[in-house]
Amino acid sequence: MAATKYNARDVRFQIEDFLNPGTWTEFRTALNGATEGGINTFSLSHEYEATDTTTFGSNGRAETQNMQEGMSMSLEGFRLVDPSTGALDPAQSLAELQAARLGDDSLTGFRFAAPGATNWTVWAASTWQLGDQGGGNNDKASWSVTVTRSGPSTTVAI
Repeated sequence: MAATKYNARDVRFQIEDFLNPGTWTEFRTALNGATEGGINTFSLSHEYEATDTTTFGSNGRAETQNMQEGMSMSLEGFRLVDPSTGALDPAQSLAELQAARLGDDSLTGFRFAAPGATNWTVWAASTWQLGDQGGGNNDKASWSVTVTRSGPSTTVAI
């Protein structure tokens, strides 16, 4: 079958519970997680650090080589709270707890997969930083987090 476009809303995202390694909690999206979806936007970013390798022999043309590659993903959407208990959505809660951790404890796993994928892309170590939250008079409360990979990506079967 030929490659085809897919819906961004069908991508899946999971956070590993720092206190229970190997336990993954799914972020609610259009099709994944329980009931109402919270995440409605994501953006995968690549960052590079290059070094200048220009010499006199370059004849005035700049030369560079990539020396470091980094990746991060932002997840944005709605803040989900259980109206009867006040409890935050489980994945959002884990992300907020993880964002408060420092040093070695600031690293935990993150994984994501496109629809139809047979493998997760896994960031075994990643840091979490909360973004803006809030809203206006006629808005639902927003929520966001940025996940930054630390080390290489791997894969594991779904």
